[in-house]
Amino acid sequence: MLTHDEISDLIASAIKEISLPQNPAGLYRPIDYTLETGGKRLRPLLVIAVCSALGGDVAKAIDPALGIEIFHNFTLLHDDVMDKADIRRGHPTVHVKWDDNTAILSGDAMLTLAYEYIAKSSGEFLREAFNLFNRTAMEVYEGQQYDMDFEKRKDITVAQYLDMIRLKTSVLLGCACRMGAIVAGADEAKADAFYQYGVNLGMAFQLKDDWLDTYGDPTIFGKGIGGDIVNEKKTWLLVTALSEAREELLDILAEDLEDKERIRQVTAVYDSLKLSERSIKLINEYSDKAVAAIADAGLDLEGRNFFTELALKSACRDH
Repeated sequence: MLTHDEISDLIASAIKEISLPQNPAGLYRPIDYTLETGGKRLRPLLVIAVCSALGGDVAKAIDPALGIEIFHNFTLLHDDVMDKADIRRGHPTVHVKWDDNTAILSGDAMLTLAYEYIAKSSGEFLREAFNLFNRTAMEVYEGQQYDMDFEKRKDITVAQYLDMIRLKTSVLLGCACRMGAIVAGADEAKADAFYQYGVNLGMAFQLKDDWLDTYGDPTIFGKGIGGDIVNEKKTWLLVTALSEAREELLDILAEDLEDKERIRQVTAVYDSLKLSERSIKLINEYSDKAVAAIADAGLDLEGRNFFTELALKSACRDH
């Protein structure tokens, strides 16, 4: 199968070839800006890697891979407006560099563009690709709504939180993997095995994002540390702490504290509950589940090593 670097080069080249109109610049320039900032591009990598590992025609995987990546970036534009996030991938977010209305409209245009790329899929699997993409998109929106609903509540259970991130984040990685299997003409058993791989990988990925926002190195992570605490954003760390040290944590959250002091005090509660270590353990469990899901997918040694290493890197990443 193709190597990680070969797939990354394919994706970078394909994204560079995306040609958007020059005008109105206020609509299209933010899209270029978003795609140029890069990111991990994990989702298109999964589409192409799965297709390659299962012996499919990689050329047929490029357009759906781009569609999923553009869709992911569309969700980020809107998500950053909702979260009032200032930094994304080490750069000012679109709504900061331009304004909220621009981020919303350019995001809308990206959604349309994503569908255009999915529509370029070969006719033999077009219906299946569209059904998968539409179902996944609705699940992502449901996850985002739960995320917004949870902002107003302090009675969220860990199980509810995990289901929310499954919808908001994980199913799109599952979709990417299944899309690659569809393009390769894989049977249902293999397609589902890779879907489960992607979902569990996504769970590990989002939980690691939660961990990094509190315990990561800001010079590497690409955005400020402690933003989730300041905004009282529900994360596995916060939800678990609210269930195990509720009164102490609520007292801190109710105080009128400077951001730096609030981060320090909340992190101290997390530390007293050993949440950093427990979070890492949970991340590793999901990473292991991802690898186990494709144990019987008929991969050769090269393929097994590729997806095992990818899962381990996602669990151990620092940004």
